[in-house]
Amino acid sequence: MFDSRYLDHDTGLAVVSINVPAASVWEPQPHVASPALVARSMRLLERTGLASHLKTIPCRMATVDEVAAVHDHEYIASLKRLCDLGGGDAGDYAPASPETYDVALLSAGGALAAVDAVMTGEVDRVYALLRPPGHHAIRNRAMGFCFFNNVAIAARYAQRIYRLRKVAILDWDVHHGNGTQAAFYSDPSVLFISLHQDNWYPTGWGAIEQIGEGEGEGYTINIPLAAGTGNAGYLAAFDRIVLPVLRQFQPELILISAGQDANAVDPLGRMSVSADGFREMAGRIAQLADDLCEGRLIAVHEGGYSEGYAPICTWAVVEGLSGIRTGFDDPLHNWLRQIPAASEVGPASTYIERALRQHGMRWDLK
Repeated sequence: MFDSRYLDHDTGLAVVSINVPAASVWEPQPHVASPALVARSMRLLERTGLASHLKTIPCRMATVDEVAAVHDHEYIASLKRLCDLGGGDAGDYAPASPETYDVALLSAGGALAAVDAVMTGEVDRVYALLRPPGHHAIRNRAMGFCFFNNVAIAARYAQRIYRLRKVAILDWDVHHGNGTQAAFYSDPSVLFISLHQDNWYPTGWGAIEQIGEGEGEGYTINIPLAAGTGNAGYLAAFDRIVLPVLRQFQPELILISAGQDANAVDPLGRMSVSADGFREMAGRIAQLADDLCEGRLIAVHEGGYSEGYAPICTWAVVEGLSGIRTGFDDPLHNWLRQIPAASEVGPASTYIERALRQHGMRWDLK
């Protein structure tokens, strides 16, 4: 699922420090969350031939009421006013252009179109290659390049329209999906699992001890991982925690917040995952979806900020979801194999053991 209108959201230029005057010696540069990231991902799907094997799902605009299932009406209206006035800062690290409001509605609507396609049986799985991303956006505020929380809006839509009792959200973005956690923190009908770099953005979110509250206690599972964690560490967390918990939860739909910024050369992360690692994670979740919920699986695009490598990791995720191999190899494969952190569990094992102690009793994790 892709629409060229996603490229109309203009994040503008960035400088190396905050509040630098226009006459400064510090030169501006394209914003790290530029449209090029998604555009390059789409071109790569086409140039490798993978897109020719996939069914295209048209997107649509989300309505204000659909977005309001997760966000306050006042916040939605304030974002529209800001964009109507020419744009500006909509929140922490959330630059908006005049087009941003409409594109954000289109981004949320793309996630909803993906839900419709999967729930009606048109397809089994969807990769929603959309922007702006959403998992940092909270009820009344934009954060971290995110305006509307696409994956949370999709989960609520699936529950309301298709009467689903259990939805699971897996977030493997290198940054914690704080907005998604906040949306479902007291809700046992939505299981939220996050693998992310420990003590990274946003500050104060994603600790192992944050497990939900009230009826939702135990249905938030945070697995912070040590900086440098690569394929082996992520897959160990999958095998020991993520997959067993999902099997016990028995979701009727699985959503992925698919941020590929845990890749080894990302400027906004310090992890060591390769394209092979992302392909393997996607493939394991796809197999699990086949086992648990008739294959119903949607990956919603989030972060990934290396223009050279994040699109390659996204391509690998789509290969993993589809089960189609195009015959192209990761150009960094041999180099990444030489990095010990990329191929060994290493320090991640300590973090995984802590997560097992926190969540093991409730979810019967051996």
